[in-house]
Amino acid sequence: MDAAAEALPAFFDAAPVIRVRDPLAQFLGAAAGGVLEYRYADAVRLAGHSCPTVACAYLMTRAALRSLYAGELPERGGVRVQMREPAVEGVTGVIANVVALITGATVDTGFKGLGGRFDRRQLLAFDAPIDSQLRFTRVDDGRAVSASARAERVGGDARTRELMALCMHGRANEEEAALFGRLWQERVRRLLLEHADDPEVIVLH
Repeated sequence: MDAAAEALPAFFDAAPVIRVRDPLAQFLGAAAGGVLEYRYADAVRLAGHSCPTVACAYLMTRAALRSLYAGELPERGGVRVQMREPAVEGVTGVIANVVALITGATVDTGFKGLGGRFDRRQLLAFDAPIDSQLRFTRVDDGRAVSASARAERVGGDARTRELMALCMHGRANEEEAALFGRLWQERVRRLLLEHADDPEVIVLH
């Protein structure tokens, strides 16, 4: 195998796929019917890493869109997203980037629109007065759903913490570093494949 070739964990392909309809993509001929598919690997490429936070952001968005658009394809660019935390706090920015990838929602850096249509700005807000991590609201009819993730309910291998410390301080050997990566991704695998529809982990209300 080419050493420079992309080689992602196999379970990425088994993770749930998020299908949406983007009217802008349809209008500009980028996708037949505007149908786009987002996979977990797309979120990983955007974030540059795979972790429980990225997985939960992906799954919360999937669950919220399925709830708001039961029986039909969610409209990309048709959902307003509020986040409880400030943009610069903790992992809020990572979550926001994944949400924006799938929904198209941005604060002020998105597409400005054409003739008053397809504007993706002012659809994402931070530091919102909500109890959940995220709140998704359909622009067309005002229906809304809140989402939170409880990643702590899917624990990792007990060895992960010690191995991470070794890696962080440059004291891990090649085998230990490889084992840390496998154990880290095993927790992500469980979140995506075993708990994607678990209401105790991905909570909607």
